[in-house]
Amino acid sequence: MSVKHPIIAITGSSGAGTTTVKKAFEDTFRRGGYDAAIVEGDSFHRYDRAEMKVAVAAAEKEGKNLSHFGADANLFEKLAELFQQYSETGTGKVRKYLHNDEEGAPYNQKAGTFTPWEDTPANSDLLFYEGLHGGVVTDTANVAQWVDLLVGVVPSVNLEWIQKISRDVAERGYSPEAVTHTILRRMPDYVEYITPQFTHSHINFQRVPLVDTSNPFIARDIPTPDESLVVIRFNKYRELQDYAYLQSMIHDSFMSRPNTLVVPGGKMGFAMQIIFRPLLETLMEQRRQAM
Repeated sequence: MSVKHPIIAITGSSGAGTTTVKKAFEDTFRRGGYDAAIVEGDSFHRYDRAEMKVAVAAAEKEGKNLSHFGADANLFEKLAELFQQYSETGTGKVRKYLHNDEEGAPYNQKAGTFTPWEDTPANSDLLFYEGLHGGVVTDTANVAQWVDLLVGVVPSVNLEWIQKISRDVAERGYSPEAVTHTILRRMPDYVEYITPQFTHSHINFQRVPLVDTSNPFIARDIPTPDESLVVIRFNKYRELQDYAYLQSMIHDSFMSRPNTLVVPGGKMGFAMQIIFRPLLETLMEQRRQAM
């Protein structure tokens, strides 16, 4: 952690909805005039798209699991090194993963490849990470220890699977059977590397559906925000929250535990705004004084 060079990380598995939280933060950065160095978790995968297909096939022949959730397919030590270096110096080495041809065109590279490593932009106010492993801790890499604000995005697991299947089929052209196979292949790494992060996170957002999602593999529609509640658990920053104010601002919200606020699903974005903004302002004010 660093006062001069704070780090904010959003962590959650594929299909969890971390992009929603990312957009909330980006809006807050824009309103506050903060310059954030953006880091995408995909850029710390060990293999590019073609290499990953080969590695997965080789692992399956040996009766092993290899997935983007696990240590074997990621550069955890490199990510921890970035967080440590940024917290100490305000810079560090990053790259981009090019998801499609449109992203690859400016670099004259194919989709599914990485750009070269380069330094983060100079004089950024903070580093902002969004991906799978912003709070990962292993025997050889402790990423979580460097993060000043770690936000976990954790929908109920059936809802998470519904969102992933729907996205991968509609946007990436996979069959439902292929996505289901990926979910099963990732499960051991999900248990070992994804879920433990939510013990280290400072604030968790968990969307819980209010409709039947008992068989996510045949679901035709993603439950809408109005068909869900969001459970917000505060850990590190629980003493800084004015829970009475939050309940007065968010209609139909209530406290289910002393550190847990429940809000209607349609109010999640608004809840993020009023929760994150003062925390970010505090980090930036502490940075200003330290600088």
